[in-house]
Amino acid sequence: MKRVLAGFLLLVALVQPASAHPVPFSFLDIYLRPTGMEATLVLHDFDVAHDLGVSPPERFRDPGYVAERAPSIRALLADRMQITADGKVVKPEWGAVEPVVDRQSVRVVFRFPGVPVPGKLGISATMFPYDPVHQTFVNIYEGDDLTRQLILNRFQTSVEHIVGTRQGPLSVIARFVPEGIHHILIGPDHLLFLIGLLLLGGTMRRLLLVVTAFTIAHSITLSLAALDIFTPPARIIEPAIALSIVYVGFDNLLVKEGRDVRAWIAFSFGFIHGFGFANVLREMDLPRSALGWSLFSFNLGVEIGQMVVVLIVATLLSMVRARSEQIGRKVAVAGSIGVIVAGAYWFVERVFFSGTS
Repeated sequence: MKRVLAGFLLLVALVQPASAHPVPFSFLDIYLRPTGMEATLVLHDFDVAHDLGVSPPERFRDPGYVAERAPSIRALLADRMQITADGKVVKPEWGAVEPVVDRQSVRVVFRFPGVPVPGKLGISATMFPYDPVHQTFVNIYEGDDLTRQLILNRFQTSVEHIVGTRQGPLSVIARFVPEGIHHILIGPDHLLFLIGLLLLGGTMRRLLLVVTAFTIAHSITLSLAALDIFTPPARIIEPAIALSIVYVGFDNLLVKEGRDVRAWIAFSFGFIHGFGFANVLREMDLPRSALGWSLFSFNLGVEIGQMVVVLIVATLLSMVRARSEQIGRKVAVAGSIGVIVAGAYWFVERVFFSGTS
């Protein structure tokens, strides 16, 4: 029992930093036009503040302060990004640096004067090495048309694009299914909610019904929010997700013999979690022309990631119960306490210590 409790306390300690960085992404848009190449780079103020030693990050939402620190921001980027045209490194001409307050970000504009549109474009970037999960989303436009979406991370720091070629649906799926899997694995609140629902055990059919109910609900609200049909603010959704975790933990401790309503709990709170997924997908700033396949692929990746984790957890819990029903009950109690503690921590952090406005 003590070991189980220690394990869950360790879990809470490990996931505490998970919400410290709101969205670990940067966004690079490159425009290939007959007049030459232009680009914009959007960076979260959290990242810029970290690497420039500025506190709090909100200072980068002040246009005057951003103008003052513009040389430092440009110098930071010059060492971390390289563009090549037909195999030759091209140096950018840096333009405006300005805050994007509604995205808690800083936008940097730059162009490549005198450089014609190349046949092969190369992009290398390691924007914020301090954050191992940081990614740079790259959109390449030829004229007004989006022709390629790419993702750079610590495992893939450079890509090439042959100008004049377009990506098909399979290419989009290959990009965004891993993104969905990645998000569910670095977003422990969603997984902890599901794991809390699994702690009381049951047949695999019953547990899959719980997961399916969660999937249906969050897919609905993910689509509504990502398509800008209905979008509750993150300052409401994120604390609500934390409270859903607390609810599941208490429900496990208070439940008595009777009808199993976990599928209904998963369905009800799944709507809230779907808006949480959508907040991340929307932060990726996907062009409308690419939203359909990207939305489908991201959601598919989320389902794959959570199903793998849930199957592993459900199998392990089943093995424990098969060995000793008494130990199984102790694990359920200890696990539920851990779920409550983690959810309560996230709720307090997101309500009282969140940097979002």
